Amino acid sequence: MSATAPARQGARVIFIPPPLYYVAGLAGGLAIDSAVALPIGGRPAIAIAGVVLAALGLALTAAGVAAVIRHRTTIVPHHPVATLVTGGAYRLSRNPMYTGLAVAYLGLSLLFGSWWPLVLGPFVIVAVRQLVIRPEERYLTQRFGRAYTDYQSRVRRWI
Repeated sequence: MSATAPARQGARVIFIPPPLYYVAGLAGGLAIDSAVALPIGGRPAIAIAGVVLAALGLALTAAGVAAVIRHRTTIVPHHPVATLVTGGAYRLSRNPMYTGLAVAYLGLSLLFGSWWPLVLGPFVIVAVRQLVIRPEERYLTQRFGRAYTDYQSRVRRWI
């Protein structure tokens, strides 16, 4: 498929919105914490750090969403994309929305004051990488060819 030919469908991903992976990790960690408490010490400094990280993560996510909207394409992984977005937040990360959600996840884990969401965090990241990012990368490589592989060589997946 050429870079200019319209795609009929997007990446072949499971129809679970990517933010739900992060929500599930947080909810699971808090559920485990309610059964077996594993608190993070250092209050209130840890809670303040959590708020800052959550805000920065959500700002990065919002910047990624804004860039996609500005280019009149979609944030829905299984929908076809109209254009390859490489500016704005996409100059820092090929996945600013997922990176921002991961940073927000870290911040919320600190804010909630439990180690359990942090323990589950790597599983969330692996799930997002395997079930969402990898299929998206395959799709974008097919859709945009050399333009995407050049972009991959210039910009890191996360940060």
